[in-house]
Amino acid sequence: MRISVDAMGGDAGPSVTVPAAAQVLQKHSEISLQLVGVRDLVEPEIARNGLASDSRVSLVHAPQVVEMDERPSSALRNKKESSMRVALNLVREGHADACVSAGNTGALMAIARFVLKTLPGIDRPAICAAMPGSARPTLVLDLGANVDSSSAELFRFAVMGAVLAEAVHGRREPAVALLNVGEEEIKGSDCVKQTALLLEKSSLNYVGFAEGNDIFAGKYDVIVCDGFVGNIALKASEGAARMLADIASEEFRRSWVSRLGALGALPTLRRLKERADPRRYNGASLLGLRNAVVKSHGGADAVSFANAVEVAIAEAAKDIPTQITDLLATVLEDG
Repeated sequence: MRISVDAMGGDAGPSVTVPAAAQVLQKHSEISLQLVGVRDLVEPEIARNGLASDSRVSLVHAPQVVEMDERPSSALRNKKESSMRVALNLVREGHADACVSAGNTGALMAIARFVLKTLPGIDRPAICAAMPGSARPTLVLDLGANVDSSSAELFRFAVMGAVLAEAVHGRREPAVALLNVGEEEIKGSDCVKQTALLLEKSSLNYVGFAEGNDIFAGKYDVIVCDGFVGNIALKASEGAARMLADIASEEFRRSWVSRLGALGALPTLRRLKERADPRRYNGASLLGLRNAVVKSHGGADAVSFANAVEVAIAEAAKDIPTQITDLLATVLEDG
């Protein structure tokens, strides 16, 4: 299994991506990683992390970097030798089985779509990620690739999410729900209602509408929405998590009694942090492309980025693009 890594992507670049690579290689003896980036910046990190003599690591020089605030059209046109573009080229040319980047999301989607192309029957790729839940994680898509989606596109998102849920997350006959403003059939936009009709007629395990508070309940395996709604839900959840963490920290420091209480609650707080740790869920899949591409959060640390590489490994091992093509052909034929 060969994974190409955009070593320059994200807020910290090689100081995060290379240590993450070391973590992955320590866990997987059968994996090789191609670290793509500016040689003078990546090479010292490779040496610092003890990877210089590791035959499973190769450095692919790419002189350009896509900036985090760069316009996707500019990156696509003017950064043909960027670490992101070269990493995706390695996949297209068959030198890598999947690609991981923490770089500019819009640029990654645009370049990946141009370089790798979409699967037959898929017009728009979608961003899918696992969201933590009280019972189990829920896959949600689209999380921002498509601001406005048709009912046919939402239907295809459901197919892609179902494949990922079953193949990678082990959910048999995954329960697929459609995000709406209520569970009643009369609620929602015309597009959402039309999508529901398509899903009801399909062979997917469609279970009806889900509301926003269902995302973190773990009731469903897959929740489908357009990218406008999905991205707002994602960012709102991240903001709520930060707010609760800040409030808890502030309250525990308020007095010596609070600090004493914090000591007593420390084991519970550690378990809570571990279960809800966003680093465990890092790694969003760009579904609908002909090859596996995974987007890491731009602010990821080494542990978080390593988890994104793990997602890419799992998707490449299960050949998710082929499974999406097969299931889509089946459900369209059944319909």
